Amino acid sequence: MGAEVHEGENDGGADGSRAGVNRLVDREFLSLERELTLLLRRARASSGEMARQVHPDLEPAAYGLLVCLDDSGPQRATALAAYIGVGKATMSRQLRALEDLGLVAREPDPADGRAWLVRLTEEGGTRFREVRAGRRERYVRQLSGWDRSEVAELARLLRQLNDSAES
Repeated sequence: MGAEVHEGENDGGADGSRAGVNRLVDREFLSLERELTLLLRRARASSGEMARQVHPDLEPAAYGLLVCLDDSGPQRATALAAYIGVGKATMSRQLRALEDLGLVAREPDPADGRAWLVRLTEEGGTRFREVRAGRRERYVRQLSGWDRSEVAELARLLRQLNDSAES
C-alpha cells in the first residue's frame, strides 16, 4: 500500500526526520474521501429534491426520519434523534414540522403510557413510498450495467461503513 507525505510536514522530532508521527495519507484513503465527499454532496441534493416531492415544505433533513419510520415502524422521538444523530430540541422541531404537514402523528406508547410513539400517517406513508420507489427505479437504471453481485457487495460495504460509524 503506497503512501504520500505532504510537503513540509514532519514529526517535530529533534532530528526533523519524517519518520514516526509523520502524517502519511494512503492514496486509497484520499480516493475514498474524494468519492465519499462527492457521494454525500449528491445525496444531500437528492434528499432535498425527494423531500420536496414528498411535500413542498418538507426540510431535506427530515427525509431521513421518514426513512426510519417507514423501515422500522413507530418510534420514540429519542430513538429517532439517535438514528439521525441530532439532539432532542432539533428532533422536537422536526417532528412538529412533520406533524404540521400531516406526514407523521404521535400516539401513546402501549408499553409505557408516559411516552409517545411517532408514526407515519397514511398520507405521509403513501407520499414517502411513491418517492422512495422512484429513487429505487433510478438506482436500477444507474446500475443496470452492474452485475447483481457487485450491487450486493456495494450494499454490504456501505452497511459495514455505516455500522463502523456508529461505534
